[in-house]
Amino acid sequence: MISGFSGTGKGTLVKRLLQEYDNYSLSVSRTTRSPREGEIDGVDYIFSTDEEFRRLIDENGFIEYAGYVGNYYGTPRAFVERQLAAGKDVLLEIEMQGALKIKEQYPDAFLIFVLPPSFRELKERLTSRGTESAEVIEKRMARARDEIKYIEYYDCLLVNDELEQCVKKLHEKIQTYGR
Repeated sequence: MISGFSGTGKGTLVKRLLQEYDNYSLSVSRTTRSPREGEIDGVDYIFSTDEEFRRLIDENGFIEYAGYVGNYYGTPRAFVERQLAAGKDVLLEIEMQGALKIKEQYPDAFLIFVLPPSFRELKERLTSRGTESAEVIEKRMARARDEIKYIEYYDCLLVNDELEQCVKKLHEKIQTYGR
């Protein structure tokens, strides 16, 4: 499971792992937030209404779910279980509370926390995306300052300061965990 503050480059790292190595399967999260420009339903996220999301909660359709900055995000149970049964390394790009919930259910899960080089760099990355208002960026920065307390529960911390090196380190860490 890969977690980190919004803007640390988790999505970019996951995409690169999927492009460069064939043993990974990405669990696409379901969310109630609106798609950003260029995002594709079923690829980046499964976009959902609040009503659909609540129905899946009632049907035990998620391994975990949580609210984040006014929206819900959840990990679909059926997909993850199928991929694990097929012997794949399942990648979950997931927020901290969800990662800890999954670790309770799957104690052998490997939790990786991606960090930015600095909080200044994090704010620059969020701003340069151009996808959120200044108010949302400030909420994400405040959330990051609060979320830092969760890193002690992670098996691995990885600073995303140089993409190519970070992808390589991430792959190496996953492949050597528990082996």
